[in-house]
Order: sequence, then structure tokens, then C-alpha cells
Amino acid sequence: MFKKNKHGIQIKTPEQLEKMRAAGLVVGRTLQLLRESVRPGMTPLDLDGIAEKAIRDEGAIPSFKGYQGFPATICASVNHEVVHGIPGDRRALQEGDIISIDCGAILDGWHGDAAVTVPIGEVDPKLTELMRVTEEAMWRGIAVLTVGRHLSDIGHAVEKYVRSQGRYGIPQEYGGHGIGTEMHMDPWVANHGKPGRGPRFEPGMCFAVEPMVNLGTDRTKVLADDWTVITVDGKSSAHFEHSVAVTDDGPLVLTALDGGAERLADLAKDPEQVI
Repeated sequence: MFKKNKHGIQIKTPEQLEKMRAAGLVVGRTLQLLRESVRPGMTPLDLDGIAEKAIRDEGAIPSFKGYQGFPATICASVNHEVVHGIPGDRRALQEGDIISIDCGAILDGWHGDAAVTVPIGEVDPKLTELMRVTEEAMWRGIAVLTVGRHLSDIGHAVEKYVRSQGRYGIPQEYGGHGIGTEMHMDPWVANHGKPGRGPRFEPGMCFAVEPMVNLGTDRTKVLADDWTVITVDGKSSAHFEHSVAVTDDGPLVLTALDGGAERLADLAKDPEQVI
């Protein structure tokens, strides 16, 4: 049995958060390895093999493999693929592509989940800016995970930042989630909305914060494989994610190698950046 609050959100003890952190670090190190490994000529399936070996070498289990029938260790979404791309070997990555890599691991019964979008060589400046905006929006959402604030403050912070940066699409039907003894737990975490709504944050709550931002429309569709989500206008999409714990000392980014300390300290220098 695990403690839950009145809204059914799992509350972790300090000891359980240590285990969450250990699982998160497996994911963080795996994504760092994938960032360093990716290059033109590789296939998404090549990256999947690297990820599975890295996770298993740490004594962990890939969260995604076999999850509701998903056949791989990572989700690999290239260019106009938004999320849940199945790694394959039919098309090699090319200079100018971007690839979103979503990765999860289970260690000692606890889950970590994170995602990055990586450029393949030199890319169009519009794609560089898309990735910057998406990653920064994620950090703005993470920064509001402080005791007493509301669940909807995450989505509001994400949306407010993205809207301030230009005409981008935020897919309405995809978002983050609670995480702990399962990869996907209540509550769902929107990437849009008004602030001050929903459950208040308590120490021991953990959430995956994961904005997806499109270069064009927010409209998406799912391919015939029943997994891969693409933009309907064919324009590129970026995706960043971290698993985060609420603590009395502020957000602890479980899947960041430094716990999020550097980036959150930068945001704290200018309180107006955090709503």
C-alpha cells in the first residue's frame, strides 16, 4: 500500500523519493548517452538498441517495452512526428532532422520518465528556436512545482511562455502525468489552461512535465500503427520532459543529472520569469 492524498495522488516518503531519484538517474544518463551518440546515418532502431543496453546494464528495466504492446525501449519521433514514434530501420537520420527521444526505466519498482529533442547536425534556425522554446516552457512548468500551488499552474506556465514566443501549436490532447510505482498515474498534466485550479501540491507528489510544441498547427493525428502521432500540416514538433518531485525545498528534477539545480537557480534570479 502507498499513501495517497484525497485526490488519489500518490505521496512518496523521503525514502521512496530516493528510489525515484535512482530510477530517474538511469533515464537521465541514458538520454545523455543517446544525445552523445546520435549522428547522421544512424537509424532510430540503432538508438533503441543503445538505450536498452544502457538501461539493463544499470540493473533497470525499460518501462516502455511491452507497455500496452509498445515494441521498443524508446519512443523515437522524427521531424513531424510529435510523440510515440516506433523506432525503425527503414529511414536513416539525415543532417537537418530533429528527433524526439522519450525514455523510461523501472528500478526497484519505481519509474523514471524523460524526453529530449536532439538536432541531427546543422538544422534550420526555426527548428533550433522550436527546441529552445519547448525546453524553456518545460522548465517554466517545472518551476511552479512548489508546495501550495495548484496543478493547473503547470499548464498555465507552459502555455504562457510558448504563446509569448510566437505562433506555435500546443497539442491539446497530450500532456504529462503523475508517476511513481506506475509510469502513468493520475493526475493528467495539461500543457495549457488557467492557473489556480486543481489539487494543491504537497511534498512527495511526483509529476512528469512534458510539453510538446509544434512549428505549425496544434492539430495531430495517429498513424495506422496506432502509436505514432504526427502533425496534420507536416511541420516539425519538439518534445521535452522531466520527472519532478515536489519537496519542501522546491522542485527536485528526478531525471536531471544535477536535480535541476542549475536551471532552476537561473529562473530564481528573475522571479518574474516564474508565474
